[in-house]
Amino acid sequence: MTDLSGRRILITGLTGSVGFPVAKRLAGAGAEVWGAARFRSARRRQRLEEAGINCIEVDLISADFSSVPDGIDYVLNFAVLHPPDFDTALAANAEGIGLLMAHCRDARAVLHCSSTGVYQPGLGQPYKETDPLGDNHRAAGLTTYSLSKVAAEAVVRQAARLWELPTTIARLNVPYGDNWGWPRMHVEMMRAGSPIELHTDEPNLFTPIHEDDIVGLIPALLDAATVPATVVNWAGPDTVGVEDWCAYVGEIIGATPNFTRTEAAIPSVPVDTTRMRELVGAPRVGWKEGFRRMAEDLVAAGQDR
Repeated sequence: MTDLSGRRILITGLTGSVGFPVAKRLAGAGAEVWGAARFRSARRRQRLEEAGINCIEVDLISADFSSVPDGIDYVLNFAVLHPPDFDTALAANAEGIGLLMAHCRDARAVLHCSSTGVYQPGLGQPYKETDPLGDNHRAAGLTTYSLSKVAAEAVVRQAARLWELPTTIARLNVPYGDNWGWPRMHVEMMRAGSPIELHTDEPNLFTPIHEDDIVGLIPALLDAATVPATVVNWAGPDTVGVEDWCAYVGEIIGATPNFTRTEAAIPSVPVDTTRMRELVGAPRVGWKEGFRRMAEDLVAAGQDR
């Protein structure tokens, strides 16, 4: 696999839940990381710079890339906005990455982080990369998310061909780490005694992927970049229900989950990882190990207060 040590890497979405841990760990492993974001918080920017990340202000909507240094080796796009209007969503999530790829067209490769939220809900079996696309997240109130992510994939595919820029489009399932992610939110809600909203299609199945595997698979995902773009699911080794992971973590932290069923929630999105394993290898952190670590981190954080 490609050694990213010493490589100049541009990461967008630096202040997001996925972009920050990726940037921090790549910088800690010796990569020259340039983190692009709007940086509304000076304190957060300072925290990022202390982690060894070179912070530059970039707004994908305005497409002003004057602060991006020359000689970028790899572009990792983790930027995403959740605005209620499609004009802003398409400009930020689709047009912006296409214009950035044009600006960085001499890069070795691009990794565009898409989402398994692009799949049409209701398939009833793990989604393959060739399955129908649709408006997966609208029911949960994210009215522009899925469609703007589908549009982004189309823009990225075109840009890869237009600039002959090797690209991987990786559809990320449920990302999480020891102290962040949607599952972590569930754990905190359990501790607070708050109800957890789940879709009425029981069980609510996903294929969560731990931070260790997200970072660990990036070199191989870059190696898999092609023209036309490679499209692949990006997920963990196990498919598991939200009900099961909450019950498992609840036993560790001594809390009982309280579920509320509603159509206004994200439906199940389990994915088939056959193509991912063939292209980039197998993820290593099983769901029980990852969720145990998350629960133990939460308990330790509570004891420190």
